[in-house]
Amino acid sequence: MEYRFSDKLASLKPSAIREIFKSLSDPTVISFAAGNPAAESFPVGELARLSADIFEKTPVTALQYSLTEGYPPLREAVAARLREKFAIGRAGDETFIVSGGNQGIELSAKVLCNEGDAVICEEPSFIGALNAFRSNGARPVGVPLHSDGIDPDELDAVLAREPRARMIYLIPTFQNPSGITTSYEKRRKIYEIALRRGVMIFEDNPYGELRFAGEDIPTFKSMDTEGIVIYCSSFSKILSAGMRVGYVTAPGPVVQKMVVAKQVEDVHTNIFFQMLCYRYMSECDLDAHIEDIRAIYRRKCGLMLGCLERELPQSVEFTRPEGGLFVWCTLPEGCDMNAFVKKALEKKVAVVPGTAFLCDPEGSTHSFRLNYSTPSDDDIREGCARLGAAAREMGIR
Repeated sequence: MEYRFSDKLASLKPSAIREIFKSLSDPTVISFAAGNPAAESFPVGELARLSADIFEKTPVTALQYSLTEGYPPLREAVAARLREKFAIGRAGDETFIVSGGNQGIELSAKVLCNEGDAVICEEPSFIGALNAFRSNGARPVGVPLHSDGIDPDELDAVLAREPRARMIYLIPTFQNPSGITTSYEKRRKIYEIALRRGVMIFEDNPYGELRFAGEDIPTFKSMDTEGIVIYCSSFSKILSAGMRVGYVTAPGPVVQKMVVAKQVEDVHTNIFFQMLCYRYMSECDLDAHIEDIRAIYRRKCGLMLGCLERELPQSVEFTRPEGGLFVWCTLPEGCDMNAFVKKALEKKVAVVPGTAFLCDPEGSTHSFRLNYSTPSDDDIREGCARLGAAAREMGIR
């Protein structure tokens, strides 16, 4: 039989990261390709104790259908934490629970974008978001990312020639894939431009609490006096990625439409894991746990940066993040990035080609992404040495 698929999926390609995972069945391959939290960051003991208590005392609640908006105690706890620690939440905002941050992105595209509308993105940008926009018929349009974020004037120029722009999608803090953080000055200007142009901002902030150096920068949502920012984060990087529990804070009318769209997708986020997140927030020291995670990533990032400085040719540039999970490496002009990625895999090191993160699937880049949260210290040392050997074999100096 000839299978015919929908036009809206025709532009989608398998995630390059997930495809790379297929090569990792070889235990000799060192993976810098993942984006997983460090295994040692999971509070296994506390979660096991709380899980047992939930099933002992409230099993029916944990196993029954629940509200699409989310478990009320968790919604209230998340909203309170955002308000008290990050000055997020204005009059008229609502907070609801989603099945991981990715669902928040997808729902925003579903409720805001029509076929052919544009979503303005950092270039490079998160592949999961790009595919979410494409699957809903929207066009990701890139604005080049600089060392301190996208240029507001370049953003304004793109918006001027994209009258169907409906949303600006940003990961302003420890961006995926680059690790770059947008400066406060640029955040203010970007907000003013979005307000003047009448375009919503989607602030994706899964890594914001993972700062291990430098000073915190206010979120877009904390400066949102006019109700144009949708804020999304999750428990994936601070508690457990496998739970798939995230949250969105946005103006009430937007949340209400997103809730209707979510009812079609999955009815509600896993209620047991929502209860578990709430119990952890209310009975354990979440802030102390996050400090422990920051210490892990401070050490692992420092180790990787030191190894890259020692092993890679001087012509290879790389970002020096102050938090998050990723380092973005750029080969010199004239180097074939895809050939380098293949050479690295021959050396049993997996990295993610930068083309996976481009708004134009046919675009080109000299960059690739590394992750330091998942590999062991020994694998970081050995993997960076192998990358250096691959570069030298390709004649990169």
